[in-house]
Amino acid sequence: MRPRGAYIPPMSDHGPLSGLPFLKMHGLGNDFVVIDARADAPRVTAGLARALADRHRGVGFDQLAVIEDDPTADLRLTFWNADGSLSAACGNATRCIARHEMDRRGVAALTLRTERGLLQAVDAGGGLTSVNMGQPLTDWADIPLAHAMDTLHLPIPGDPVATGMGNPHCSFFVDDACAVDLATEGARIEHHPLFPARTNVQFVHLVGPDHLRMRVWERGAGVTLASGSSSCAVAVAAARRGLTGRAVTITLDGGDILIDWRVDGVWMTGPTATVFSGVLTPAWLAAVP
Repeated sequence: MRPRGAYIPPMSDHGPLSGLPFLKMHGLGNDFVVIDARADAPRVTAGLARALADRHRGVGFDQLAVIEDDPTADLRLTFWNADGSLSAACGNATRCIARHEMDRRGVAALTLRTERGLLQAVDAGGGLTSVNMGQPLTDWADIPLAHAMDTLHLPIPGDPVATGMGNPHCSFFVDDACAVDLATEGARIEHHPLFPARTNVQFVHLVGPDHLRMRVWERGAGVTLASGSSSCAVAVAAARRGLTGRAVTITLDGGDILIDWRVDGVWMTGPTATVFSGVLTPAWLAAVP
């Protein structure tokens, strides 16, 4: 917790001539670079996203988030994957940025616009932040899938569930999620022909009443320690299957997250961390293809 009254700078204190400032954040080990484009900043491209994602020659991240002004929300977020593709949703990054902005503004609630729609974030107390990630999508055309089918039982070995949370998810309920070769199986299912836009992949087992253990492969990023939108999708899938109630604890490789599928949407509650700030040098930016 920051001391009351501590100065929390915006993410855009530097002009373009001195480089491009950024923040490094993570939610349960799912890590992000955050660029504040509300001031002068170079336009983010797929090439810049890929260069930044390089953990040896760039900064390294699972996702990149770009903050912009929005006329009907407190801010707008755009998300990029490590492979340079765009993502409509990123729950952990949304939660981390919401926490930073609430602290900076001295408020307890915030609205954020993403491709998913208008999302609400609130201070949940105890250092936790909650975000309403919106209503789940369970119709095949909305997820989207390649053709009409029962989204609760996909015609894929392992009988997974398909759910949309702004991005597609394919959730497998297994005996032991930790025994799955996640890198192999995740990469294979991401590109399954039933998912024309590719998919995030989760392997899940039941730990106890309303407690799930999940591991995740993220579309465009690979194996990650946590995923907020994946956690929301798994909670919805488990409830639809009758395995749990609508409020669950999900244990990921990076820690625990709380998901509550309410009437007004799927609420995600968890910790956040701001790790460091930095500035990308003009020379590095000029070398980006």
